[in-house]
Amino acid sequence: MSNGDMFEKNHDEIDFEFLGNIRGKDWRIQTNIYGNGSTSVGREERYNLWFDPADDFHQYTILWTDSQIIFYIDNIPIREFKRTAAMGGDFPSKPMSLYATIWDGSDWATNGGKYRVNYKYAPYVAEFSDLILHGCAVDPIEFSSKKCDTTSQSLELSATITPSQRSKMDSFRRKHMTYSYCYDQTRYKVPPVECVI
Repeated sequence: MSNGDMFEKNHDEIDFEFLGNIRGKDWRIQTNIYGNGSTSVGREERYNLWFDPADDFHQYTILWTDSQIIFYIDNIPIREFKRTAAMGGDFPSKPMSLYATIWDGSDWATNGGKYRVNYKYAPYVAEFSDLILHGCAVDPIEFSSKKCDTTSQSLELSATITPSQRSKMDSFRRKHMTYSYCYDQTRYKVPPVECVI
């Protein structure tokens, strides 16, 4: 989700990015959170996937409220990002649209550009199934929401992670997380304010 077309210098963004793989190695996925154009403070996390996402459909979910963002894969929470007062406008809060794109991230996504996209395998195709969106429609002039989709209350996901879900998330993160901006001492001598180390 992004709103870079409407807020060019201070856009918000929340996304899953598939970083590809090397034959025989795990696929990698990255989650990103940018608020108010805060791309200089990248809030990225990377994970190895325990499956090949090209073999079958899987469910990727982003639950975004005014106080937190939770990423899920197949109904397992993999990341919880809570808003803190110290973040100010860096928490995504402006209306967004959903985008799906395929782009070449060879300069950074594949071990810092070590492995380039091989275009002999093109064309690249992404398939989607059972796309569900719940949320509030936003007036494009006033940027305010007037009509909310009340069916979202019937979703299995809630804004609270249960103890069982937290256990699954902690296990996932221990086994599969390969990078978190909170621990990147090269980029941040002092971790960003929301990081609890």
